[in-house]
Amino acid sequence: MTEDELRAELVRLAASLFQRGLSVGTAGNISVALPDGWLMTPTNASLGHLDAARISKLDRDWSHVGGDRPSKEVFLHRAFYETRPGTGAVVHLHSTHATALSCLVAQDPEDCVPPLTPYVVMRVGRVPLLDYVSPGDPAMGDLIRARGGRNAAVLLANHGPVVAGRDLASAVHAAEELEETARLAILLRGLPVRLLSPDQVAVLERRFGGVSR
Repeated sequence: MTEDELRAELVRLAASLFQRGLSVGTAGNISVALPDGWLMTPTNASLGHLDAARISKLDRDWSHVGGDRPSKEVFLHRAFYETRPGTGAVVHLHSTHATALSCLVAQDPEDCVPPLTPYVVMRVGRVPLLDYVSPGDPAMGDLIRARGGRNAAVLLANHGPVVAGRDLASAVHAAEELEETARLAILLRGLPVRLLSPDQVAVLERRFGGVSR
């Protein structure tokens, strides 16, 4: 895609997330890789009302070179691009159920999103719960870097999900799958849940190529 086409796709997919309630107010931010840098949603911008011409542009050194000022959480995105080669886009949301899950004490902080369906295994993989850090603190990027690129998605404690994908559509779809699985996990709390077994997960990984589990 050309840069103009990527800008248009970013506006379209961000609006879709907003319209379906996966982003509210000015919460959340999205980035997409370009040959000469990155596009990123501006700080304090609603994902439902982006202007393609005002989307922030950063060069390969992460310097702001065009559009409105980028999100103050640029370091979340940078950490994924720097540790997961092939990352083409990063989506950070405050979607309701994934954020609710980030507020609960995880049974396994290394894998806080249970393998309830094959699709979360195929599209998202293992999701660690990272320690709480105040919004805007670059230490959040350090926590992601410390994962060494092993995970395509993380949950920031008491904050929300960050998901990387090979392109913008893939990252958005994975973020949607993570939100849906979090919703199921919360709906099923207290009930006798049947998770996919380790063997079933392994079969999916062999057949479809596991993301990070």
